[in-house]
This record gives sequence, structure tokens and C-alpha cells, in this order.
Amino acid sequence: MAAKKRNYHDQIIVDNDIKLREMLLALPKFCMNYFRGIEHTTSSRTRIAYAYDLGVFFSFMKENNPAFRNTEIRDFKLGMLEEITIEDIEEYMEYLKYYSKDDSEHTNREVGIKRKLSSLKSFYNYFFCNNLINENPPAKVRVPKLHEKEIVRLDVDEVARLLDEAESGDNLTAGQKKYHKKTRLRDIALLTLLLGTGIRVSECVGIDIDDIDFKNTGIKIRRKGGYETIVYFGDEVEKALKDYLAERINIPAEPGSENALFLSMQNKRLNVRSVENLVKKYASLVTSLKKITPHKLRSTYGTNLYKETGDIYLVADVLGHKDVNTTRKHYAAIEDERRWKARNAVKLRETGD
Repeated sequence: MAAKKRNYHDQIIVDNDIKLREMLLALPKFCMNYFRGIEHTTSSRTRIAYAYDLGVFFSFMKENNPAFRNTEIRDFKLGMLEEITIEDIEEYMEYLKYYSKDDSEHTNREVGIKRKLSSLKSFYNYFFCNNLINENPPAKVRVPKLHEKEIVRLDVDEVARLLDEAESGDNLTAGQKKYHKKTRLRDIALLTLLLGTGIRVSECVGIDIDDIDFKNTGIKIRRKGGYETIVYFGDEVEKALKDYLAERINIPAEPGSENALFLSMQNKRLNVRSVENLVKKYASLVTSLKKITPHKLRSTYGTNLYKETGDIYLVADVLGHKDVNTTRKHYAAIEDERRWKARNAVKLRETGD
């Protein structure tokens, strides 16, 4: 009997699970218990990230701690976790700022170091809470303080110029213009969708043609965490999608991508990296445009929605933020501006003519 065909999102999960199994072959055997224990509370993507971070940690310990130098990482025992001190972990955090692995140089700033420390805390906490170890040194290590970054977003004129460039392709090279004829409607639809809904790139590339409901002007997407929701789009997005779909339905997609909304030049489902490169290409062609990524298009939509509605809870819901405080942090500057504008909203005494 033929195997049931998986959709894009389910296939990603299967691929990640296979990749995790391969990564576990390079980690201590007892790590299997940890990943089995967190399977139902984490996404497959998160588990991949944890496995990578633990690989860096155990490599550091083997190379820098004399107690483990003569033991293969695969043969590390669970008891080794209790031999590692707070000082060892602090040295590891210092190491993370710059290190070499697999013939590549790696650097981490506060965000990267915090993530790797969080992975280690989760790892230790699992064994500690299950009474398999008696010490939990990472719990005593302070998380690096993060420096707030300015949220980069596009102004109204910059959005218009970016879309105009995707439509005209005037500043493209001769070679790029040849491809632009084939991808023009796709690129306009993709950029308009990102700017007009604020969805993530990973959500965008997973959209199938039959996920679009023009009657109710909504698109079914799969959010981080695996749950499905509907995002609604306006007239500009609707027009761009319909223009592209009139062309898309005549493109014979490669097997496995038949229902994918956005296709590459090879007629396969567009991937995240390709979208990132596409945004970078058009942004670089617009004079004086800020250095942007697809996430900046998402921030632009969130900013515009908040300015129009003033409803931080609506913005959090539309963007798919689980915690409204995440949204509030990103748009704090706008909240300050709104509070300042409201300073004279309440009158204490009537003023005479």
C-alpha cells in the first residue's frame, strides 16, 4: 500500500526527527533520555537547536577539561554532569564568544550565548528534577544581560519604493531582468503578502494554494508551535495573489510541490533562504533603503497595525505572539509616543473664551 502523502509542515517535522537521530549519534548516550522527555513540550526545530548546542558544550568539555580529554563524547556518563563546576560553565560562556568547529569560525553575542546557556539549563534541569543527578550548576549561572536593539522598520515611502522596484525591475542587471520576467508576479505577491499580513517567512513558504480563501479573504497558516490559524488580508494582497495565481496554475510543479503557492525557478516549493535572498536583492536596489530582512517586513506590518488600531493585544494575536509582553517590548517606542500625545486628553478645568 502506498504511503500517505504528507503536507509540507508534517514533512518538515519528519525531516527534523531524522536529523535529530543523526545528531544524537554524536552525543552521549544518556542524552536520548532528555530528548525523549522533552518531545511533547518542544517543537522539532527547538530540539534540533538544543542538540546542536549540546554538541558544542560537550566538545568544549572534551577539549578543555582534563577529566574528559581521554573519553570519547559518545562514552560520557551521566555522572560527569555533577563533576562540571560553575567555573567550567562560565569558561564555556567565554569560549562561545569565539570558537572554531568543523573548520569554521563561530562567534556569539549576548543573544547566542543566552540561547546556549538556556539549552544547558533545560538539559540539566531535566535530570535534576528526575532525581538522576544531585547538582545543577547551570541554575546558578546568571543569564547574560541583553542590550536592547532598535527595531528596524520601513517608512511608508520605503515600502512603496520596495514594491515599485519588484514591479519594474528597472535597477536589475541584464541577467537579473531576464529572470525577473518569469518571477515578477511571484515576487510582488510574496513581498505584498509579507508586508500586508506580517506572517513569518517559515509560515509563508508553507502556504499551499488551497490554503487561500478569497471568499473570506483569509489564509490558513501553521504557526510556530504547530498550531493552525487564519490570517486575513486586504485588497492589495488579494490583487497581488490573484495576479500571481493566474500565472501559477499554469506552472507544472515538481513532485511534492504540486500544491505549493510559491515556487522557485526549478518549480519546487520556495524555501526560507530563497525568500531571504529575494528580499535582500530588492532592498539593495532601492537607494538609501535600510538594511532589511524578511523579519523587518514583519516589524513594519506590526508597527503600521499598531499605529492604526492602538490595540497591542490585537497586534500580538495577528503576529502570533504567545506573550503580549513580547509585542509590547517591540513597540514600546510607539506606546511612549501615544502616551505623550495623550498628555492633554484629560481636561481638569474648562478654559474660558
